[in-house]
Amino acid sequence: MDLALAPETLARWQFGITTVYHFLFVPLTISLSTLTAILQTAWVRTNKEKYLKATRFWGKLFLINIAMGVVTGIVQEFQFGMNWSSYSRFVGDIFGAPLAFEALIAFFMESTFIGLWIFGRDKLPKKLHLATIWLVAIGTVASAYFILAANSWMQHPVGYKLDEKTGRAEMTDFFGILFQNTALAQFFHTLTAAFLTGAAFMVGIAAYHLLRKKHIPVMRSSLRLGLVTMVIAGMLVVISGDRLGKVMYQQQPMKMASAEALWETQAPAPFSVFSYGDVDKGHNKVAIEVPGVLSFLAHDNFYEAVPGINDTNAQLKKEYKDTVGLDDYRPNIPVAYWSFRWMIGFGMASFGLGVVGLYLTRRRLWLGERLRTGEDEVPRLALTRDRELGGRLSTWYWRLGVLTLGFPLIANSWGWIFTETGRQPWVVYGVLPTASAVSPGVSQGEVLTSLIAFTSLYAILAVVEVKLLVKYVKAGPPELTEADLNPPTKIGGDTDPDRPMAFSY
Repeated sequence: MDLALAPETLARWQFGITTVYHFLFVPLTISLSTLTAILQTAWVRTNKEKYLKATRFWGKLFLINIAMGVVTGIVQEFQFGMNWSSYSRFVGDIFGAPLAFEALIAFFMESTFIGLWIFGRDKLPKKLHLATIWLVAIGTVASAYFILAANSWMQHPVGYKLDEKTGRAEMTDFFGILFQNTALAQFFHTLTAAFLTGAAFMVGIAAYHLLRKKHIPVMRSSLRLGLVTMVIAGMLVVISGDRLGKVMYQQQPMKMASAEALWETQAPAPFSVFSYGDVDKGHNKVAIEVPGVLSFLAHDNFYEAVPGINDTNAQLKKEYKDTVGLDDYRPNIPVAYWSFRWMIGFGMASFGLGVVGLYLTRRRLWLGERLRTGEDEVPRLALTRDRELGGRLSTWYWRLGVLTLGFPLIANSWGWIFTETGRQPWVVYGVLPTASAVSPGVSQGEVLTSLIAFTSLYAILAVVEVKLLVKYVKAGPPELTEADLNPPTKIGGDTDPDRPMAFSY
């Protein structure tokens, strides 16, 4: 049988495709809920129409994303039973608790309060209505944490014992699983990446409208919020990524070596920004390297040795000789090497554009202040030239800003590809090999059929998602009515039977 079409390989492809697709919506849901809540808070505090329009506009895009995220996420659960029944039996006792918490607490909070936010606009007082979107935002973050805690157990299994009769993992320390260092580091990095994603999404769409000189007050406020969030989140992504890298090295040294295609142990170990050649063979590679950086990522200094792929592979063969006994413990080296760089490159590109954008907007605001106050110490010609230069730079930035909308989404996708494929050949690191996790009774044809069906369905959903987003992005912020600007002062204050439904987001 061709290995490329083996049930295990097809099952991995299916789960990879559906997971990466699903995770396009997760970071946007997490970040847009909070950014929308911030804009609604600004409206409650200031009563400025531009903030209410921004809340309605970004809230509509948030609702599209969360709906698509829920739909695509359900498929993940079906696959556990379809293609990964052995894995499901093994981890069932471990995953039951965090996923139950996610469903009963976090998702219940999200679904309840998002309903109140959607339909309570003309029924709830302004501050109470604001509280509902903040509770939705808290629910999305909590939901992400419980799911990441389950995933972190696959990266670093703790707080369990193996049942000698059944061979299943049984939980012995719930809080140890929930709050282990892997979960905390991965949550911190994922959350900051999510806000970088949402901020870039906001900046890109605001740039689209500003380039066309439409909806300027609303988009200028949105741009400012997006840029500040991009810069703060970008810095935190670097910090959290450094922390996660050190945890990764301690727990999965092969993944660290594979990320650099470091075949032989080196001290100090360099980090290659780019390479040309075959990284899969340990030779014929020409790389642009920064000395000592890989040592810093692993050890927090620039001189200690980092074990290479060959030494680590030999050590793992020796360690698991009497239990697992695999012939090779290396992941796909080119995938690990390049996914790590695409993750960093696209993520930092967005951060850099955020810094540039924040500088340009501050500079233009300063010029505006000088022109309004009419200070004579600055020559009028110099101000005119500066303003023209600022206008040209802004036009260039708006065009580039539209492109940055997708950069963090690409970075997130490659990041998860690196996280999951770099752990191979383990599905639960050091405990359960991937080959032992698939459903034993599922044939090659059955997996291929479901792979084609899910991929086709997701392609259709992608068209629906893009069309909806483009439609409402182009439409821009809605016009407000007098009733929108004057919500009820008590619960159920609106009694007009002819008033349109609140679900007009």
